[in-house]
Amino acid sequence: SDTNVTKTHRQPHRANQLSSPSQGLHPTTKSLLFYRVLFIIPKPLFFCVHQNSGHEFHADLYPDTVGATPAMSAGEWWQVAVPPRPAHPLPPRASPLDSSPAPVPARVPRPYRVCLVHTDSFFFVCFVFHVLPNGDTVGTVICPGPSTKFRHIQGTVMHRDTHITNIRGLNLTTPGECDGFCANSKHVAVPLATSGGQIGVFERSKPGRQPDTNVPTFQNSVNVADLCWDPFDPHRLAVAGDDAKIRLWQVPEGGLVETLTEPDLILQGHTEKIYSIKFHPLASGLLVSSSYDLTVRLWNLDSGDQVKLLTGHEDQVFAMAWSPDGKLLATVCKDGKVRIYEPRKSATPVQEGPGPGGHRGARIVWVCEGKYLLVSGFNVQSERGLYLFSADSLSSGAVGNINVDVSPSILIPFYDPDTSVVILTGKGDTRVHIYEIVPESPYFVECSSFNTPEPHKGLAFLAKTECNVQDVEIAVALMLTKTTVEPVSFKVPRVKKEFFQDDVYPDTTICWEPALTAAAWLSGSNGEHKKMSLKPKDMIPVSEAPKEVPVKKYMPSSYYLEEKTDEQKKDELLSAMVAKLGNLDDPLPQEAFEGVDEDEWVCRQLEC
Repeated sequence: SDTNVTKTHRQPHRANQLSSPSQGLHPTTKSLLFYRVLFIIPKPLFFCVHQNSGHEFHADLYPDTVGATPAMSAGEWWQVAVPPRPAHPLPPRASPLDSSPAPVPARVPRPYRVCLVHTDSFFFVCFVFHVLPNGDTVGTVICPGPSTKFRHIQGTVMHRDTHITNIRGLNLTTPGECDGFCANSKHVAVPLATSGGQIGVFERSKPGRQPDTNVPTFQNSVNVADLCWDPFDPHRLAVAGDDAKIRLWQVPEGGLVETLTEPDLILQGHTEKIYSIKFHPLASGLLVSSSYDLTVRLWNLDSGDQVKLLTGHEDQVFAMAWSPDGKLLATVCKDGKVRIYEPRKSATPVQEGPGPGGHRGARIVWVCEGKYLLVSGFNVQSERGLYLFSADSLSSGAVGNINVDVSPSILIPFYDPDTSVVILTGKGDTRVHIYEIVPESPYFVECSSFNTPEPHKGLAFLAKTECNVQDVEIAVALMLTKTTVEPVSFKVPRVKKEFFQDDVYPDTTICWEPALTAAAWLSGSNGEHKKMSLKPKDMIPVSEAPKEVPVKKYMPSSYYLEEKTDEQKKDELLSAMVAKLGNLDDPLPQEAFEGVDEDEWVCRQLEC
C-alpha cells in the first residue's frame, strides 16, 4: 500500500507519487509504450520518457523484446530443447495490428537451464534442471542448507532473589583485553575503582544486598589488567597487573572475610604491562600470559617458573585461546595477523594468516571441535563482525564472515561446544547476539537475540552443570551491571519438557577436573577430558518417548451418513422446547387449588 514508485535504469532517477494508495503492481508487455505496469488503484498508471521529438521512433529506448508469438508447440517442446522465444520488434511499422503469426524460423537447439529456489526461515533448497540439445534431461540437483534448533533461544533474567545487589565503586575502565569480571560455581570477582587495584569477591551462595562499606577485597597495589579463575581450583584467582606481575590469590573456605594484601604467589618475567592471562584447559597449574613486550609466556604454577617463551608478534596481542585438546595456542594481533603456536615444539608460530582489517581490538576462540577459529573484531569501516578461519589453512584467510553492527566495544564471545552456539556481547551493550556456527556455508546461522533494559558490563558463563535441563537451559551466565550481578538463563523452547532433550544435551565435558599435570603436559603427554550425561535418573530421553496416537481431524463416514435432515432437526428442537416449557393447553396450577366454604369465613367487626 505504498504511494511512492521509484524508477531505475542502471541508476536511480526519481520517485513518482501516486494519487491514492496501491494494493499491488504487475508489469505488462512493452508494445506501444516505454513501460507499463498495472496497479490496483482507481486510475491506470504508465511511464513516459520525455524526448524532444515524439514523431520519430527511438530505437535506443525500444530494443527488440520478447513477444507473444509461441516458439513451438507443447509436443515439440517435449521432443527437443527449448529455443528462445522470438523477438518482437517495437517500431509501429514493423508490427501491423492485423498481421497473422509469422512462421517460426528454425533455430539450433542449445542447452537450457532453469533454476527454482525455495527459501524459508529454516533451510534453503535449490532445484536445477539442465536440458541437453538432444532432448535428454540431466538429473535434479538438490542443495539443502543448514537448519538450526536454536533459532528461537530465549534469554531471561532470573528472579531478583538470586541477584547480588548494592555493589559499590565498580571499575568501569578495565582494559579492552579484559572481560571486565569473572565468575565460577562459588565466587564472583569484580574489579573495584578504589585505589590499590582492589578486587571484590562475592559469594554466589549469599545473594542479596551487599554492605555499603568494609567490603573484603584482594589488594594488588597496582591497576588490574586482567583476571581469571583457575578452572580446576574454584578458590584460586589469577590477577595480572600494570607492573608486569601476575599474582595468585586464594579465597579461604567460607569466603573472603577481610582484605588481603599478600598473594600466595607472584610470577615475574615480563618487562612490560600484561595484556591478558589464560589457564590451560586440560593441565592443572599451567598459565599463559601476553604482554606489551610482544611476548607470550607459559608459567608452571606448581614451581612458579616460566617454562616457555613465544615470539613472533609485531604489535599488541589482542587475545589468546587454547585449542580444545590443549596442544595449540591461537592469538590475534593488532598487526592484522592470526597465529597458531605449538608451544612444546616451537617458539615461533606454526601457522600465520590475515585477520580482521580493523585495529580496535579482537577476541578469538576455537569452534567446531577445534577445526575452525572464530574471531570477533572490526573491519576497515569500524563495523563489528565475526570471521571464521580454518585451523588447517590460516594463510587462505577467512572462509566466512558476517557484519554484526556498529559499536565501539569489542564483542566478547562465549562458545558452547555441545550446541555449537556462540553468545556475544560487548561492554556497555544492551543486546546479546547469538549465532550457531556450522562448518559449511553460510557458516553463521543467526538466532534470536537477547536485550537488556540497561547497559551491562559483560557476561560470565558458568559450567554446563548449572543448567536446568528440565527447563531446557543450554547456558547460564552472570551479567554485571553498574551495581548488581544478575543470573541470566538461555533456554530452547520445547513442548515436551517432561522428557530429557537428548538432541540438545549430548554428553558434556567434565571441564572442572584436570586431565593431567603441568609437568606431564610439558614433557609431551596429552590428556583428554572425561564426559558425563546431564540426564536425570527420573527422565526419559525424548528420542525414546512413546509415540502419540494421531488424533483424527475428521468424523467417520458413518457420522455423515446418519446425519439427520433439517426437518428432523426442527421437530426435535420443537419437542425439546415443549418438554421444557410445557403445553399451553394444560390447566394452570392455581386452578387445582381447593377453596374454603362460605360458612368457614369469619367476620370480625372492628371496634373504633
